[in-house]
Amino acid sequence: RLLHSTRLFCEFKHFCRVSPASSDAHAQRRVVPKLQLPGIKTIIAVASGKGGVGKSTTAVNLAVAISLQKKKVALLDADIYGPSIPMLMNLDGKAQLNDDNKLVPMVNYGIKCMSMGFLVEKESAMIWRGPMVMSALEQMLRQVDWGDVDYMVIDLPPGTGDAQLSICQRVPLTGAVIVCTPQDLALLDAVRGVNMFRQVEVPVLGIVENMSYHLCSNCGERSHIFGKDGARNTAERMGIEFLGEVPLHASIRETSDSGKPITISNPSSPYAAAYAAIAKRVTEKVGDDEFVKATAGPRFVIE
Repeated sequence: RLLHSTRLFCEFKHFCRVSPASSDAHAQRRVVPKLQLPGIKTIIAVASGKGGVGKSTTAVNLAVAISLQKKKVALLDADIYGPSIPMLMNLDGKAQLNDDNKLVPMVNYGIKCMSMGFLVEKESAMIWRGPMVMSALEQMLRQVDWGDVDYMVIDLPPGTGDAQLSICQRVPLTGAVIVCTPQDLALLDAVRGVNMFRQVEVPVLGIVENMSYHLCSNCGERSHIFGKDGARNTAERMGIEFLGEVPLHASIRETSDSGKPITISNPSSPYAAAYAAIAKRVTEKVGDDEFVKATAGPRFVIE
């Protein structure tokens, strides 16, 4: 059994290898082809190594903050098993087909949205295997009438599984934003997320530290409930940018649960300002050609 396992491992290493971005022409031809998404200029993936760190809330507020820069923004909920965008964006109902037999995205706050939550009953459990999930994701990208979009924000499911890998390989992502908390356990999974994007040659725009601290509403004292500077130190160690920190506050949770993101409902608050600063830095970075060239990771080659 041990010899059999060793042989399988050796065969796997021969089948899958990582080569530099400057590999030869033959290797370049073996790369999985990207989907053609005309009309969509920039695609940003928001990811986390684990659930419960506020990734979807960050994705929504990032999308809203970018739209407030007078950009045309779309938001894709790529979490097939646990779609959050309908609730966070205060959207209900079923997506409709237009005359071209394409799904029409639902719109709120000027942002075009698509989610599995618009296609099934609200409390339905999606008991699907990998290939069905991949097919659904491609349909929500290619068979939706997105129109002209300056920025598409994709809310990825947590982790580094099939859905995340397929999106990285098939979707022409401009870059990825990693969301984590200062807690050591969350940071460990965030590192795995960064390494996944590097392996599939997706530039990592940086790390956002969510629930960074709690600000007392009475005395103004900061309490670092989950630790201090964990994401900042991790970003520095990995050579990527620390995009900013978002505090832990009830108003962020309350506005999210009510479907009124804080960047819309209270744009003058320091919490909305934190998201606005992150969005500003993200849009600056994706417009920097030197950044994209400098952060090109290794090329994943299938032989």
